[in-house]
Amino acid sequence: MTASPTTPAETLPEGAGPFHVTHRLILSIAVPMTLGFLTTPLLGLVDTAVIGQLGRAEAIAGLAIGALIFDLLFVTFNFLRAATTGLVAQAYGRGDRAEEQAVFWRSLLIALAAGTAMVVLSPLILAVGLAVMGPQGEVAEVTRTYFLCRILSGPAALANYAILGFVLGRGEGTTGLLLQTLINGINIVLSIVLGLVLGWGVAGVAIATVTGEVVGAVAGFAIVHRRFDRKGAPSWARIFDRARLRLLFALNRDIMIRSFVLLSVFLLMTRVGAQSGPVTLAANAVLMTIFMVAGYYLDGLANAAEQLVGRAIGARFRPAFDRALRMTALWSLGLAAATTVLFLLVGRAVVDLLTTAEDVRAAAYVYLPWAAVTAMTGALAFLMDGVFIGATWSRDMRNMMIAAFLCYGVALLVLVPAFGNHGLWASLNLFLVLRGVFLFALVPRRSAQTFRAAQ
Repeated sequence: MTASPTTPAETLPEGAGPFHVTHRLILSIAVPMTLGFLTTPLLGLVDTAVIGQLGRAEAIAGLAIGALIFDLLFVTFNFLRAATTGLVAQAYGRGDRAEEQAVFWRSLLIALAAGTAMVVLSPLILAVGLAVMGPQGEVAEVTRTYFLCRILSGPAALANYAILGFVLGRGEGTTGLLLQTLINGINIVLSIVLGLVLGWGVAGVAIATVTGEVVGAVAGFAIVHRRFDRKGAPSWARIFDRARLRLLFALNRDIMIRSFVLLSVFLLMTRVGAQSGPVTLAANAVLMTIFMVAGYYLDGLANAAEQLVGRAIGARFRPAFDRALRMTALWSLGLAAATTVLFLLVGRAVVDLLTTAEDVRAAAYVYLPWAAVTAMTGALAFLMDGVFIGATWSRDMRNMMIAAFLCYGVALLVLVPAFGNHGLWASLNLFLVLRGVFLFALVPRRSAQTFRAAQ
């Protein structure tokens, strides 16, 4: 099978057409992105440590609430990264360099428009955030200061989603690592200098974030734009083509709904866990760190699946699709199994490292096995997200997420009253398993339809 029934393979652009999926190719995308993702929690630790040096609990609480508002705000626009990756990967696979560039410009313009709207609407967003989170007094003032400074990063932060989506779509994991390290590295250094050395406190930490995002966006745009093939530059008519814009917005809509449903799962986990008391709630928060650790490299492998699956579909080359699916599954499930075993063996030491409260430690030990197996139960779900994003089967991904969420809700109603916090963790693991299984069950039919339509 060839990349195109009419185009000889030797005339295709580099990277287009049939290709061979290897372990080295998978890891060349997954490893850099995993390392890049790991800089994000390091940034959070540094910001908290910097503000912690001020010796005021109100400052730490205000920073935490402000950061949470931005987490909720930016997760809304994560579709910019995912949809861009899938569409660029498919254009890359079929050798359509003009469409690669057109996807980038569409996503970037949407990002800049949405980011500007965030800045304009910032007073309203802040008011809603404060009303929902409910901070009082000095905590509210700290949150307000942090928010009003950091919101200026909105256009640059969303532009970075589009830029990262483009480089991942082309399989340039090292460039993605470079940009993530640049953004978070500048942020970390300036947080220490501005927040601590110069004594700007929370405002300094927020300004550091703005600077990191802006520098990252400028550098990322320069790197991407310099590599563009000027001969294949798309016209404005192609960039604003209605059919292609509708496809992009449909993908964005489905991925956004999927992200909100996933966020609802973890919000429910926190809310239901809180009913068991502060000690159990704290223990659950500590144990969720284990799930997040596994999530970093599972996300990296999902990124590899996005690019390779999208590229295979763009190239109309079914063998690469099948091999990418098998090999990324092998890596995901193998590493997940190793993670589960590791945390079953050393999980207590990890818990002791994360908290010194003896009552929280004791509660965490009880539920540790449930947290340890989340790597295994979630591996297929992470991987299938990558496959469906790369294939741009976003409607299926959205619908299966909703179906798994409904099952999760039923499980909470049945298992939590019967088994307490054990039932809560069982419900989470069930949700992860079902999400992966539901999507995996659709792969044979959807892949057959996709490659048959491409012939």
